[in-house]
Amino acid sequence: MSDNIFTASELSGKIVIVGLGITGLSVVRYLVEKGMEPVVLDSREHPPGENELRQQYPQLVCNFGSFDKDQLATAKQLIVSPGISVQTPEISYAKSQGVEVIGDIELFARAADAPVIAITGSNGKSTVTTLVGEIFEKAGWKAGVGGNIGLPALELLDKGNKVYVLELSSFQLETLERLKPQAAVVLNISEDHMDRYDSFASYIAAKESIYKNAINIVINRDDEVVSKMPVADNVIGFTVNQAGADDFSLREINGQTWIVRHGKCLLNTEDLFIDGLHNVANVMAALALIESFNLPQECVLQTVKSFAGLPHRMQCIASSDGINWIDDSKATNVGAAQAAIEGLAGNIILIAGGECKDADLSALKKPVEQHVTKLILIGRDADKIEEACKGAIDIVHASCMYDAVVKAKQYAVSGDHVLLSPACASFDMFNNYEHRGQVFSDAVKAVL
Repeated sequence: MSDNIFTASELSGKIVIVGLGITGLSVVRYLVEKGMEPVVLDSREHPPGENELRQQYPQLVCNFGSFDKDQLATAKQLIVSPGISVQTPEISYAKSQGVEVIGDIELFARAADAPVIAITGSNGKSTVTTLVGEIFEKAGWKAGVGGNIGLPALELLDKGNKVYVLELSSFQLETLERLKPQAAVVLNISEDHMDRYDSFASYIAAKESIYKNAINIVINRDDEVVSKMPVADNVIGFTVNQAGADDFSLREINGQTWIVRHGKCLLNTEDLFIDGLHNVANVMAALALIESFNLPQECVLQTVKSFAGLPHRMQCIASSDGINWIDDSKATNVGAAQAAIEGLAGNIILIAGGECKDADLSALKKPVEQHVTKLILIGRDADKIEEACKGAIDIVHASCMYDAVVKAKQYAVSGDHVLLSPACASFDMFNNYEHRGQVFSDAVKAVL
């Protein structure tokens, strides 16, 4: 293995993995098992996965710390990790010179041997992906669940799976051509990753591409952007706000709310373990995605009722003195926080802030004004959120998560929800959203 700078000819005609980490390592394993010897490049001096790569694949040539356009332009194929934009000048130049640029999901699509359910959206995709996977498993189907969560997609192959359930990020969709999902959904669209895309339209286009070859298309009728996406036949809609004769929708009967399809009552929303109107929409999306598989309805509905949700996603971690403490650290963008705020009944003490990723924060003002009694801000972009919500609510700042929890306890009264729903990424203060949620949980336990 070498870390020397290549000459252009040394990459000529070769398969090159651009970006290591979890995804890059999965591509390495997949290709080596197929008898290939890819070259591995990463602009970082010591990328995640370096030690594992060196120990397990010492025969492979790699270069860490840099790469240039002339080198990449001589390759046969670039397999780019989702954390690296295909608009990176070196990659963009290679593509302009005729080099094929794909990602790990495209490799997966070319080898998939069972139906695929593809799920994307700004928010809720991990919840829906996990729920769909559980539905198949309880129905006796071995399901390979992964992609943007859990296992990389390539590691799901050749495991005897009867169906694949993939969460796909906009980054993964950018390099996807041949995937033909049995069912696909864009759950919703709100501004996210604006530090990566040159416009909101570019972000939308990446998400929309999931429908390109889909056999059954699931549409959120309530989302202003998704509902206008051009789609063909075999469309199944879901809505929590409209009356839909054929869609998955809601009906009030004797003071109770039911999920209905074709006018038939399927599920009383009071029977759901997970809270919030946005989670009702997630359940509808899951039911729509699995509809064409004709699974036993009783088994499906029982699985949905018992589904407990995921950690750090509207997870009630404590109840004390009539106050609920809710961890929604996964709300890393404005749309997710908005859904969380609007999905709770009662007054909210909101803890928010972090790294906003250049997003437009103005959409926070209305739900904050309507549902939040005190806004506690932390993190790098706290001032930007304050500016966006100015005049809507009483705002205070906290120096850290513990300080925020202390302040929340001072302000909260019986019947309130203390909600951590940051509307921002976590990397300014924490390792990731899981770490942020754990710090919140630890602080709540300490303060209570």
